[in-house]
Amino acid sequence: MAGSGSVDSRIAAENPETLRELYREMLFVRRFEERTSQSYQQAQIGGYCHLNLGEEATVVGLGAAMRPTDYLFTNYREHGYALVKGIEPGRVMAELYGRSTGTSKGWGGSMHLYDTATRLLGGYGIVGGQLPPAVGAALAIDYRGDEDVVVCQMGEGTTNIGAFHESLNIAALWTLPIVFLVVNNQTGMGTTVEQSSAEPDLWKRADSYRIRGERVDGTDVLAVRDTARELIETARRERKPALLEAVSHRLKGHSVVDPARYRTTEAVSRARDNDPVARWHAALLHAGVLTAESAAAIEDSVATGVRAAVEFAEAGPHPDPSTLFDYNYATPVPGDPRRLPADPLFTH
Repeated sequence: MAGSGSVDSRIAAENPETLRELYREMLFVRRFEERTSQSYQQAQIGGYCHLNLGEEATVVGLGAAMRPTDYLFTNYREHGYALVKGIEPGRVMAELYGRSTGTSKGWGGSMHLYDTATRLLGGYGIVGGQLPPAVGAALAIDYRGDEDVVVCQMGEGTTNIGAFHESLNIAALWTLPIVFLVVNNQTGMGTTVEQSSAEPDLWKRADSYRIRGERVDGTDVLAVRDTARELIETARRERKPALLEAVSHRLKGHSVVDPARYRTTEAVSRARDNDPVARWHAALLHAGVLTAESAAAIEDSVATGVRAAVEFAEAGPHPDPSTLFDYNYATPVPGDPRRLPADPLFTH
């Protein structure tokens, strides 16, 4: 896997404040997702809900590698990505609560976070649905001659669908500024990668399109940051797409309602042993970058931020049903259907 040197040596080469900030961001994603799970169980959040628990190092490492002006397309497991992209936590939580103060005005929910200001362009509920639009955005960047880069995140199961191969093929043919990030948490819903992919080393699929492929330890925030940054900057300078596979562990089921009974005791134990937040906390304590007191202060700050996000969400109004169809089209379209389920089919 990409990333060289021991964790201790790489920590010693970094600014201590940067290391503490990475820890704070990872812990914020963890506590935000834990609160999300609680709110879902309390019926304050509805619909489908997929959490980044266990993937915090990948989420935060990618965020640290991107410029604020770079575009990010994600699948439906995107809460953490929205946070590290710079969206206010309250607006993210409000969207999960279905409030009009949310990122998609309460109509998108967990799977459809979106924010043009921070250039998070979804939140796609359909597996692989984000790949073709991401390639289109990269084409637009190339056409305009801009310096931005698109990062397109997906799960490991997406690598077996047609849109994956079509998108990588087009990106390679047209030399587009895009990096495809495969978050391999080793279980596509309830099926292991080995049972679903004839080539389980997913980074090797880049060879089919003659683009660069890398695999990185997705539980190592510095390895993710450094490898992703190298690929992103190469795409920016040389218009060379790349494929990055980040291997991590899902601490919970596929979604909040999935008890994950299909997972073996060994797999669950391995995931817990590789908890990226706990490992990073321990590494920083060992290096003297964190103390018990500074870690407690960060924990308190994170807890305060998550509570504020929940309070903001709870205070927001529910969207008015009359606004349900407001964003069907970017501009008005004649004959745009706007009938609600309870409305009569014909009026007199």
